[in-house]
Amino acid sequence: MPTVIRQQDLIDSVADALQFISYYHPVDFIQAIHKAYEREQNKAAKDAMAQILINSRMCAIGHRPICQDTGIVTVFVTVGMDVQWDADMSLTDMINEGVRRAYNHPDNVLRASILADPDGARKNTGDNTPAVIHYNIVPGNTVDVHVAAKGGGSEAKTKFAMLNPSDSVVDWVLKVVPEMGAGWCPPGMLGIGIGGTAEKAMLLAKEALLDPVDIQELQERGASNRAEALRIELYDKVNRLGIGAQGLGGLTTVVDIKVKDYPTHAANKAIAIIPNCAATRHAHFVLDGSGPACQTPPSIEDYPDITWEVGDSVRRVNLDTVTPEEVQTWKTGETILLSGKMLTGRDAAHKKMTDLLARGESLPVDLKGRFIYYVGPVDPVRDEVVGPAGPTTATRMDKFTRTMLEKTGLLGMIGKSERGPAAIDAIRDHKSVYLMAVGGAAYLVAQAIKSSSVLGFPELGMEAIYEFDVKDMPVTVAVDSRGESVHTTGPQIWKAKIEEGVLEIQ
Repeated sequence: MPTVIRQQDLIDSVADALQFISYYHPVDFIQAIHKAYEREQNKAAKDAMAQILINSRMCAIGHRPICQDTGIVTVFVTVGMDVQWDADMSLTDMINEGVRRAYNHPDNVLRASILADPDGARKNTGDNTPAVIHYNIVPGNTVDVHVAAKGGGSEAKTKFAMLNPSDSVVDWVLKVVPEMGAGWCPPGMLGIGIGGTAEKAMLLAKEALLDPVDIQELQERGASNRAEALRIELYDKVNRLGIGAQGLGGLTTVVDIKVKDYPTHAANKAIAIIPNCAATRHAHFVLDGSGPACQTPPSIEDYPDITWEVGDSVRRVNLDTVTPEEVQTWKTGETILLSGKMLTGRDAAHKKMTDLLARGESLPVDLKGRFIYYVGPVDPVRDEVVGPAGPTTATRMDKFTRTMLEKTGLLGMIGKSERGPAAIDAIRDHKSVYLMAVGGAAYLVAQAIKSSSVLGFPELGMEAIYEFDVKDMPVTVAVDSRGESVHTTGPQIWKAKIEEGVLEIQ
């Protein structure tokens, strides 16, 4: 029997799902992070996971985004051939209308991150459309929809290769995962696609991330095919790399690994790997003609009630009075609570500033002795000072770092994940410092921001230069003034401990 699906039902279902996943983690993912938190023995990694868990519970209660990067929307749609549509819009337009309504919801405005003309003007579309949509037509009379919101930091770490048929998939994965750094905000999941053609391998990897966390169940029952055997082997071996939460070193880098494969040409072995970050966001619904689909909220009891204590020995820093001499006493791995006024700026603002400096023109704000936070916050709602405001990937600012330190007198930077060699050299040469905030704890970070105002480049929207007044914002010294990086030393130490059998991973 044909099923009639109404246009408004699909639009409402997509909008509801996207709002839902902006503030509710999948329960299986949160439970997996909690298990990793309980067995973690590296204090820095454990603290990072505590912040992720606290942030998740706060977002579930407050209905605000888990991460300031509310993602590019990816949709997998399976349409039954007996479905009929009561609609005057195309299926693509219906889905994009649902995205538009979700991201402009007045009670929970989500950040618009999608730029049109990607190699040209890069103008923000303003409503996070268009989505990336994949269709499949099958026998049946329902419409099955998977909706995901994928952060740019984790998407940027995607890897692809066309291996020779005799090459080892395991060897390739163990080679590229350390090269991905920490910009994908581990602990998370890795989706791996093998076979088909180049684009099919990518699609398999992305689709694999929709599956639930079930690696422990698989380990208990054993593999029934090659893809499952790869999952078990890679889960163990990737965690033995010691990369750990936020790349700080530790026992858990991935909470699961998913593998999908597809028949391929005899001359080829395509492989893609796509990471999903600590802001894992996806939902599923089916339309059968009875009306829109609504997501069912999890019980708050499903979320662990974690407390994070910094302790009396933590260093507290006043950004309004901090000196270069004081900065030079900070050590990598040290936890610091920041208070006072900091500036913000990310890719577009750094490009504008370096262009102004190259022309000998003045900047809209004096950076001498200041700290700059790499962030693009969500717009505030109700009585908020600022929306969720977690860090963006710092390596994208590496090419600007030496110029900024040399020409402006900037004292320090705050972001997420590691810095590359060029940035570390510049930090060491100028006795600067790089501090790391936890990716995936954006709402928690926002609670430390007591006021916010735009000081420069207002036309850039979320990429403008803001001044934040913060109180006790938690960060970790990631690169100290001598150029020592915790993202280098931490994984080395914990990998060695695991290899020596001092610690057991699970």
